[in-house]
Amino acid sequence: MIMERYPAIADHGVVGDLQTAALVSSEGVVDWFPAPRFDSPSVFAALLDHERGGHFRFAPEGRGSTCKQLYYPDTAVLVTRFMSPDGVGEVFDCMPPDRTGTPSDRHVLLRGARAVRGTVRFDLECRPRFDYARAAHTCDLHDGTATFRAPGVTAHLQTTFPLHRDGDDARGTVTLRTGQLAGAVLTVDAAPDAPAPPPLTPDAVAERFWEVVDFWQRWVRTSRYRGRWPGAVHRSAITLKLLTYAPTGAPVAAATMGLPEQVGGERNWDYRYTWVRDGSLSVRALLDLGFAEEAAQFTRWLGNRLQPAADDRHEPLQIMYRVDGDPDLPEEVLSHLEGYRGSAPVRVGNAATDQLQLDIYGEALYALSEGREIAMRAGYHGWQNLARTLDWLADSWDRPDEGIWETRGGRKEFTFSRMMSWVAFDRGLRLAAAYSRPADTARWTAARDAILEQVMQRGWDAEQRALVQHYDGTVLDASLLLLPRVGFLAPQTESWLSTLDAIERTLVSDSLVYRYDPLASPDGLRGSEGTFSLCTFLYVDALARAGRLRPARYAFEKMQTYANHVGLFAEEIGPGGEQLGNFPQAFTHLSLIMAATTLDDALDRQRDDEPWRGGPPGRLSP
Repeated sequence: MIMERYPAIADHGVVGDLQTAALVSSEGVVDWFPAPRFDSPSVFAALLDHERGGHFRFAPEGRGSTCKQLYYPDTAVLVTRFMSPDGVGEVFDCMPPDRTGTPSDRHVLLRGARAVRGTVRFDLECRPRFDYARAAHTCDLHDGTATFRAPGVTAHLQTTFPLHRDGDDARGTVTLRTGQLAGAVLTVDAAPDAPAPPPLTPDAVAERFWEVVDFWQRWVRTSRYRGRWPGAVHRSAITLKLLTYAPTGAPVAAATMGLPEQVGGERNWDYRYTWVRDGSLSVRALLDLGFAEEAAQFTRWLGNRLQPAADDRHEPLQIMYRVDGDPDLPEEVLSHLEGYRGSAPVRVGNAATDQLQLDIYGEALYALSEGREIAMRAGYHGWQNLARTLDWLADSWDRPDEGIWETRGGRKEFTFSRMMSWVAFDRGLRLAAAYSRPADTARWTAARDAILEQVMQRGWDAEQRALVQHYDGTVLDASLLLLPRVGFLAPQTESWLSTLDAIERTLVSDSLVYRYDPLASPDGLRGSEGTFSLCTFLYVDALARAGRLRPARYAFEKMQTYANHVGLFAEEIGPGGEQLGNFPQAFTHLSLIMAATTLDDALDRQRDDEPWRGGPPGRLSP
């Protein structure tokens, strides 16, 4: 097989060990892998530069194979199948998961190949390019182990078949007959002069494979989801766990950086960090599935981020952090990398961390209130930090900010930011009452009520009969689809239903939903973007809450056709149905869970004689 220069973003599966993750294309190529953490420099990055980035290929030689990819059932073990007239071969990829809950410098990528029919000859190429292809490395071959060394990192490649050097890289070939197994294990260690692991045998490869299978299947069995879409929901749950840093419980937004929202454009961001917004909304989704410990671990992480503002120039929360809570994420352009299919610049770090986004306080309090017993484990001092945060917000909510979409076109009075500030006070008041905690409830109540009145007066466009993106504007925004879930307006009131109708007319295309129109509301960036998969699932959620169950279910089912071959979603869907943006995206998968559970509940309550509410009976799409 000839390695494709840039496979489609969707043409990948992901494996991980709960501290980092690797992408594997359906050609058997690892073309993205940072270590030792999600946000660490890359070992392989061919997805961002085919020539310079580095890759790890383990696949049959030559042309003519048909490739298929799947996950071993209810696991994060990826199986890539190669079918040809001479035989059928499989490569399985996995990473033994973290079981200690402590950060590790050593991470293992396990790759096994076997022939399941006929005879298959597999080629292996391991071409690491450390530190985003900026660091030179050496290669030593000794006792069948290839050792790659670069400043601050060592990688050992062990195989059950002979290797030979190819410059400072390594290659090998093995021919397998039906039932035979070969293995390759790459161990990346940040410790200097890390010793090589013990010798590798086919039996050891098989044993570790089954250990990983057992880990994931035992975890999935603890899910209490019994709804209509177990395959999609459990794949999303596995993906969320894969993207969560086990030592802290902090989820990253995606496994990758630099994958474009528009191929060839500049909307290329680093998503390997923890957004307060994304993580907070995951709490309810995790609790709905029964994963209480995962929800509790994140709320502890979130509570530790809440600190009283030191002065007027600093807020109690940043919008994002590194997985260990480090707030320092300087943005840098990697100008030596070509970018995915020429999509430049390639950025590492994220300058949006310095933005003011007032909605995050609503999402944070939403998370803490949804798991209120969890939140109260923080005790009195944790409550003090929360109360001081709301005291600060009482003086700070009524000012322009950059908004949920991190636009770089200047601050505005975003309706969504105001709405979520209302949520912050509303949930804070509920927690104070439920647990008899000291709070300036009169001040919080006044702020909550003032926000509601302001939003309905200044955020309402009488001509469109809809809430709009920001005050004194007419642009609609799909973020407002979250409004009925958080209780800002009841889901079947006239004002909300007319807003939902306006969003459908303006932002919905064949059930897919755009965030907003960047031409009508300039965001400071060139180019366009696809529909936002998060917003599509929020649309399903909102339809279900509004009682529009037929269009809600149809939209949900159609959205499943845009998942890739192993059930994963990136951030966006392009004009031709292609997946765009960083991959896989946690926010998309958690919103899938949210939509599925809301729709399941609504369908379970539906009466057989419920009338059609999605339009005339002959209408086939919402």
